[in-house]
Amino acid sequence: MLKNYFKIAFRNLWRNKLYSFINISGLAMGIAAFLLILQYVSFEKSVNGFHKDLSSIYRLLNEDQKGQTWPQVEPGWAQRAKESFPEIEDYCRFEEGAGQGIVRRDVEKAEPFRETEIGYAEGNFFEFFSFKVIEGQTTAFKKSNVVFLSQAAVKKYFANDDPLGQALTLYNQFGKATYIVEGVYEIPENSDIRFDMVFSLATLKNPANLNGNDWAELDNLNSQYINTFFRLSDGADHKRLEQKLTTLRTQLKKDKDGLQFRLQSFANVHLPASFSDYYQTSGNLKYVYILSVIALLILAIAWFNYINLSTANSLKRASEVGVRKVVGASRQSLVMQFLGESLLVNLIGFGLGLLIVQLIQPLFNDIVGKELSLSSLLYTKTWMIGLLLLITGSLLSGAYTAFSLSGFNPVETLKGKLIKTTQGVVLRKSLVVFQFAISIGLLLVTAFIYQQLNYMQNENLGVNTEQLLVIRGPQVGRDSTYKDRRNAFVNMIAQQSYVKDYALSGSVPGNGFNFATSGFSQPGSRKGDEFKSFSFTLIDDRYLNTFQIGLAGGRTFTQAETMVEWNDNDKVLMNEKAIEELGFKSVDDALNTKVQWDERKLQIIGVVKNYHHTGLQRAIEPIIFYPQSNSAYFTVRLSSDKIQDNVAKLEKLFKSYFINNPFEYFFADENFNKQYITEQQYSRLFTTASVWAIIIACLGLFGLATYTVESRTKEIGVRKVLGASVFNITQLLSKDFLRLVIISFVIATPVAWFAMNKWLQDFAYRIDLSWWVFAIAGLAAVTIAIATISFQAIKAAVANPVKSLRTE
Repeated sequence: MLKNYFKIAFRNLWRNKLYSFINISGLAMGIAAFLLILQYVSFEKSVNGFHKDLSSIYRLLNEDQKGQTWPQVEPGWAQRAKESFPEIEDYCRFEEGAGQGIVRRDVEKAEPFRETEIGYAEGNFFEFFSFKVIEGQTTAFKKSNVVFLSQAAVKKYFANDDPLGQALTLYNQFGKATYIVEGVYEIPENSDIRFDMVFSLATLKNPANLNGNDWAELDNLNSQYINTFFRLSDGADHKRLEQKLTTLRTQLKKDKDGLQFRLQSFANVHLPASFSDYYQTSGNLKYVYILSVIALLILAIAWFNYINLSTANSLKRASEVGVRKVVGASRQSLVMQFLGESLLVNLIGFGLGLLIVQLIQPLFNDIVGKELSLSSLLYTKTWMIGLLLLITGSLLSGAYTAFSLSGFNPVETLKGKLIKTTQGVVLRKSLVVFQFAISIGLLLVTAFIYQQLNYMQNENLGVNTEQLLVIRGPQVGRDSTYKDRRNAFVNMIAQQSYVKDYALSGSVPGNGFNFATSGFSQPGSRKGDEFKSFSFTLIDDRYLNTFQIGLAGGRTFTQAETMVEWNDNDKVLMNEKAIEELGFKSVDDALNTKVQWDERKLQIIGVVKNYHHTGLQRAIEPIIFYPQSNSAYFTVRLSSDKIQDNVAKLEKLFKSYFINNPFEYFFADENFNKQYITEQQYSRLFTTASVWAIIIACLGLFGLATYTVESRTKEIGVRKVLGASVFNITQLLSKDFLRLVIISFVIATPVAWFAMNKWLQDFAYRIDLSWWVFAIAGLAAVTIAIATISFQAIKAAVANPVKSLRTE
């Protein structure tokens, strides 16, 4: 019997090739989109989930008076907290920025590489976290001057050589140090903690290895630069522990900075537990849910197509149902037959969907910036939910069709009365409206995301980043001759005809600040001003001119002022936001007042106009500019001609003064726009999803238009004989569908407006939701619908009326 059902199903699919193609291709596209997005969702939900002690590990956070949190804390709290509170079983610290530098294999003519994905980590790093050590012993990492490498780093530095026991030299702000490779590890793709190589934190316990950087001492309570994780005992109350940690902070911090400690579950470090969580995370729960909904909606559109076309086509099969019932077929057997057809269509669609996934997987991975595959579905139990949804949706869409077809009255169907009824019309229209409402909504969302992205990339930043080449400063060879070589290099830059301007600085727009600090006040300060945080950046006398940042008053530094030792300096610049935070009433007021920074008094000699040092997602920060000839970055404004030739000349100059340093550079404008990578990824995702949804919806619309034309063939013939034009007939066949699309637009518009208004609230600087975008989206939807319907409508309108009148 089952074999017979499938044989009949195959015959029906082959007999109705057009409807079968539309149904199967629509389902295949819907299933493919669902599976691709499900991969991403599964991956995001799985991040950090492989750690065996995940539920008992908590990250220590700082929280300021505004409720903002960040994970960089002072290193001295870890040991003090463990000694004070028995519920803390163990702790692990690692830093992710201070250790960056140049790494070179300790052999002759070895190539140096600048490494950014490196850091110093606690000796128990590979025991505290569940990272797999492939070679070596985890206990070796507790020793000083030891490095563990990822598999990628082993291949990069040692090729086919055995790395264990080999030496690597690290050049960074802590000077030059040699480390012995004692282990090789593997970090899964779904990990927030990602290092290409980790150096033993025990190395920094020796003051001689700090190179004068006292702020990095591992027992200090003043410099926030390290990540700290606690493993708590079973049954420990982390909220109660938060309060005790904050009390300890208040007791031991001399400056009483007003910060509180928070403990964040490691399970929520990537995605928060809920939308109400405000702790800093590396992922975005909102986008994960949005994409999940979009995946379901696209799949729903495909299933609605199937229901629509199957019920529309049911009238053709009414006689078949009637005959089968007359000769004794039960409703149950008919339901089983039609369910078998539905199952077959969904299975073929699923198979083609898998093929589409394989074909476009590389493109999808490029969009989301992750290496995903169908195996990514196995990271979490999300695949079970996805499979359940696919089976449930397939059964429900097939069941509706099966019960609808099997419910025909045999007497009425054989008399042909059923053809004159309007059964299913309301449902088909409703589903078309729903499909196009989703498509138009996605189209609007895509348009507004693109607009916001375009706005952020083209808005006046208050700083000119065009034609600016930024060269990363050297790390190798920072000896007693370095200052002379640096000055000689800068002098040579100044002599080049293609160099319009240049500057030295500790940070550049788009790459963050040197650090953040508090403790500033002025005689007229309000209570609590000393707790406010200020971003700190180190600049020379040419920085403002090179970046074309304006002054609201006063002057910039002189060259001599940038040469003064750190603790001997008594002058700073502040931006307009900073003097506002300190309560100055005007620029002149600020220029005539000294500010207090802990125990030091500083004169504000200039007020810098507000500019965007970071992306437009964030409001302009209060910034302190401190004078120093810091050579972390050499920034050069180039003339617009022969840029690549001029870069090559600069590389030659750089390497002549800084031997064994890699020449690394970027263009300031391109680097600044990298802050919008997340928005760019989601823009591409939404664009793809909206196009995908529209194609599937149009497939269904095309199928319904075909059915409509076929069912009104005789009517069209009569109208043509009576003088109706091609335009009249096309209009007749199109107007009902266009009315549905317009209704879809009316439904989609307020929903899209509400959604985008909520989304834009995450941006400090944002676009307005312009009415014309809605108008263009509506016009685009109508145009697409007309183009879809017109082919069949015009084909019917130009057909020979004699042939039409012969059709019954």
